[in-house]
Amino acid sequence: METITFHLRADEDFIPLQSLLKAVNVVETGSEAGVAVSCGLVLRDGVPELRKRAKIHAGETIEFDHYIIKVM
Repeated sequence: METITFHLRADEDFIPLQSLLKAVNVVETGSEAGVAVSCGLVLRDGVPELRKRAKIHAGETIEFDHYIIKVM
């Protein structure tokens, strides 16, 4: 598994899940991110997350494919 650290901007409280996957380049398009989430392939703190626009906050961990994304 490859670990990726994503830092929220100082003026952001969260990032939508679909946007996060695209921002860290684990998917090529927002549509691809949406399909992955809808199919239950994305874990949020170890639990499948089925909402494409779920608000991901600092301190949460997202797992997808062979990536672990730590949000700071």
